[in-house]
Amino acid sequence: MFKAIILEKPDDAVEAAVGELNDDRLPDGDVTVQVDFSTINYKDGLAITGSAPVVRNYPMVPGIDFAGTVEASDNSDYKTGDKVVLNGWGVGERHWGGLSQKARVKGEWLVSLPSAFSAEQAMSIGTAGYTAMLCVMAIEKNGVTPDQGPIIVTGANGGVGSVAIAILSKLGYEVHASTGRASEADFLKGLGASEIIDRETLSNPGRPLGKELYAGGIDAVGSHTLANVLSQIKYGGAVAACGLAQGMDLPASVAPFILRGITLAGVDSVMASKEVRTEAWNRLATDLDISKLEALTTKVPLADAIGVAGDILKGQVRGRVVVDVNA
Repeated sequence: MFKAIILEKPDDAVEAAVGELNDDRLPDGDVTVQVDFSTINYKDGLAITGSAPVVRNYPMVPGIDFAGTVEASDNSDYKTGDKVVLNGWGVGERHWGGLSQKARVKGEWLVSLPSAFSAEQAMSIGTAGYTAMLCVMAIEKNGVTPDQGPIIVTGANGGVGSVAIAILSKLGYEVHASTGRASEADFLKGLGASEIIDRETLSNPGRPLGKELYAGGIDAVGSHTLANVLSQIKYGGAVAACGLAQGMDLPASVAPFILRGITLAGVDSVMASKEVRTEAWNRLATDLDISKLEALTTKVPLADAIGVAGDILKGQVRGRVVVDVNA
């Protein structure tokens, strides 16, 4: 028997509770993992509260992340005792996920955990931090370097934003952080932000083309915020977009693209190839200051994760929430 958060939808409302399951209830897969830690991400919040149709079938064990130890494997890439991490692949949406003491998945979805990280530290990073690394890689591949000017990071108090600030700062970039919580200025500066921007300056309709302020940007917000960021990117700069906290729309103009030659790089963390995932995790091992993880992270037991799901949707959670599934 193992414990897990189980989502049911007997009527129109999603019900979430911690329950016990037999191993024979685990879904198909060639690797079984003893989960050590999981996380609560924005998407997990949507799934657990039923605020959006994230989950494709019920019953479902949520959790798009986990880190743990291989218990059994029919996959040649992994053996019993290997330390692994998983992000995305529809886990917690279409396939039972990581808010559980056990998981069974396809081996091709797993990445070997870099020796630089413990399982708990890996979940301090989680999908949010792995996505942040993908965003940094995207602006790098589009030629944005630290000497070209500041990088703006939106949704700075969230998981993606906070880890992105820490990575960019270590790489030598000047980082400007956009947030709606002025009280968190010291927290963000501690991660490496040099300037704090009130998100209200970006979240309302703006001009098609603004003053050139930033060499690049990392945006997890979308809608008017992303449109305003695009309008303020310097000639030849790039923005990596990975989220939609404000909305799925993009009320922007083509002006920044055709007059300044900027690039908008979409970043998907769910279906990225194993090669890209491995590169991102290896980069995290060298480009993220592990000492900053503690400031980014709150740890909760499995039963408390249900309540945190609502808090994260309200914007009441900063940084990362690690779930100790065995507590």
